[in-house]
Amino acid sequence: MNHRLAVVERKIMPKEQNGLSLDGQGKPLWLVLELTYRCPLKCSWCSNPLDFEDYGSRELSTEEWKRVLREGRELGALQLGFTGGEPLLRDDLEELVAYASEIGFYTNLITSGIGLTEERLLALKAAGLKHIQLSLQAIQPKLTDALVGARAHALKLEAAQLIKKHHFPMVLNVPLFRQNIGEIDGLLAWAVDLGIEYIEFANIQYYNWALMNREELMPSLAQVREAERVVNDWRGRLGNAMTIYFVIPDYYEGRPKACMNGWGAIHLTIAPDGVAMPCQEARVIPGLEFETVRDRSLDWIWHDSPLFRKYRGLDWLPEPCNSCDEKERDFGGCRCQALLLTGDAANTDPACSKSPHHRMIQEAVAQAAKPLRFHKPLVKRWAGAVSTDFMEA
Repeated sequence: MNHRLAVVERKIMPKEQNGLSLDGQGKPLWLVLELTYRCPLKCSWCSNPLDFEDYGSRELSTEEWKRVLREGRELGALQLGFTGGEPLLRDDLEELVAYASEIGFYTNLITSGIGLTEERLLALKAAGLKHIQLSLQAIQPKLTDALVGARAHALKLEAAQLIKKHHFPMVLNVPLFRQNIGEIDGLLAWAVDLGIEYIEFANIQYYNWALMNREELMPSLAQVREAERVVNDWRGRLGNAMTIYFVIPDYYEGRPKACMNGWGAIHLTIAPDGVAMPCQEARVIPGLEFETVRDRSLDWIWHDSPLFRKYRGLDWLPEPCNSCDEKERDFGGCRCQALLLTGDAANTDPACSKSPHHRMIQEAVAQAAKPLRFHKPLVKRWAGAVSTDFMEA
């Protein structure tokens, strides 16, 4: 579920188009706890690791998570996201929310909605939960269920109704790709009727499961432009009644996104097994030394570990980034995307038109514009879907 962080981050960050970035003054302002990689859904665009099933027996205990929360607050973290996988699969979620609220975090639950009963929602509210981000993939029940590989649509709608009934601030997150990019109009009509205040249409990023399925998932530029037109039409009709975000895929922007506002700048993710990372995807980069909160303090990991210092700041930037007058806006883009597409995390993100590897993005964009003669089946997220031989290759 990690791809749903963008909206909450944007609430505390200036818009990138203003040429500004948030200075965390050396603090990890945004702390994300990936409580578990377990999930009832099988999404083909999931950002969790391909070998997610290997983490189940290594999840941090309740007391270990509480220590992470204490150390995060001592570091200056303010915003807290409980995510996964599906965080509702942790029986101690309410206890962790209560503890986080007690020590001063603004708490966010990032969820698929599966398992969010009224009883549990009221318990979370009593524990101090402040905000919920709910994912929904389509307005058509059969399409939602087919995309997530489970009978989930009705449960998601019920969760949305409960969230609104109990007056939680809510962001509806809609990951966009070829199969559902035409659903925007219907989703907005439904969201207006329910009284949802914020909705984000986020064209997915191509990591892990999404990268495996990129040829099938990636929309064409014409589809993206039409989707943006629909969003702008609704913005004109609704005015200030609803905030609608539309995140353009960086494959079509010509410049990379300022990934996490820079490596190790304001964002700190803790994986289910306690490994601390500058972003949810960092573990895909080979050769980095990952430390766990079971062995090291969060303070040492954030300030002194080789991992967080590796790509922090601007001094490490290669050319053409080092000479670019936009380097303080995008910090060379995404290290994980650079690794996955070029084989070297230190390269300029290929999403940038100035990158010597930009042709890789151009080729993917050209492929997306071609009418497909046949469709390959999407690889669903489930244990055993990816062989060890594939991962090692």
